Amino acid sequence: MREILADVPWWVKWVAIPVIALVVFGGFLLSLLGFLVHLLFKVLLFVALVGGLIFLVRKFTGHSSSSSDGKW
Repeated sequence: MREILADVPWWVKWVAIPVIALVVFGGFLLSLLGFLVHLLFKVLLFVALVGGLIFLVRKFTGHSSSSSDGKW
């Protein structure tokens, strides 16, 4: 590989090859990044909903005045 790249100008190594790689793999990279952002959003939404549910259950069931000691 070094012999192949030794004879080409610097702009081919540092400009043209990365641009070609971005054109070829750009759609894949963007879809992967979109999937990761979507997954992170779903995880944060899940955590917020579970936290809200726990807050509401504790608020409306009178957690501090509970006579039954139902600790988990």
